[in-house]
Amino acid sequence: MALTLEDIARRSGSSRSTVSRVINGDPKVRDATRERIMKVIEEVNFQPNLAARGLAVGRVSVVGLVIPIGVGTIFTDPFFPLLIQGVSNGCTAQDYSVMLWLAEPDYERRMITKMMYNGLVDGVIVASTLIDDPIVEALSTGKLPFLLIGRHPTNEKISYVDIDNRKSAFEAVEYLLKMGRQRVATISGPRNMVAGQNRLQGYKDALARQEILLDEALMAEGDFTGEGGYRAMQSLLAARPDAVFVASDTMAWGAMQAIQEAKLRIPEDIAVIGFDDIAPGSRGAQALSTVHQPIQEMGVKAAEAIIEMILNPEVEPKKIVLETGLVLRETTGD
Repeated sequence: MALTLEDIARRSGSSRSTVSRVINGDPKVRDATRERIMKVIEEVNFQPNLAARGLAVGRVSVVGLVIPIGVGTIFTDPFFPLLIQGVSNGCTAQDYSVMLWLAEPDYERRMITKMMYNGLVDGVIVASTLIDDPIVEALSTGKLPFLLIGRHPTNEKISYVDIDNRKSAFEAVEYLLKMGRQRVATISGPRNMVAGQNRLQGYKDALARQEILLDEALMAEGDFTGEGGYRAMQSLLAARPDAVFVASDTMAWGAMQAIQEAKLRIPEDIAVIGFDDIAPGSRGAQALSTVHQPIQEMGVKAAEAIIEMILNPEVEPKKIVLETGLVLRETTGD
């Protein structure tokens, strides 16, 4: 049976209220009393009830990290471990813990209210959201501080940490065009995600700059998975592209497999640029040209921002945009 405050009070010869004040860091407790109580707590390895402590002091020093995608994706897409590590590092630096909430579609998304009102988190970071995501809608109606990885498409009052996806995609496609590639295709991310939409728009912007008409046969939608990139590239091959901009490295690896299986050469027949700059993309037989985005730094900045919002509820909405850069390697002949 778990020990209670009453147990600690009896063992230390103190009152329950004094034990509670020590646990909650009340500076008015006498040093000798504090030392006696802390000694008992350490001896019995007492773990206070976080929810009860949160009610007492107004904070539990825990940040919720919500990733509203399928659980399988968390373990197959290298983006998310890097992001989680960044958030964890940022929280740890300020003595906060992270509670990971893997919110699958439908039922689990509606259950976000449990996180909002159970008193176990002080604020929430939401990653990889859909447009009009019910999780964001639910958080917007509550009082719990929250922040998005990736900006909201319409609500300027919602805090976020992001990169300029549209500009970054534009620069990647513009590079392919300046190389002399005539039929540049794209594999976009899901078009019901802000990042997917923005990277697709960057592709369109680059073509418009060169006064190249859009060709639907050169545009395919992926799902940020390797299998999705593979299938999308197979559908594009009939249009005979000579280059492809892929909205994630994971999809780019799948696309490269499809190109190679078609007995086409990279980059001679089809040049490839991905997006993310995740480690495996820079190794292997052909290193992947890509757009570098600082994934771990995004996690750290998100943690720092949400903790500031927790400690200072009156702070203005956070709008943090980090820099990206085009990294050229073998799949573009560099």
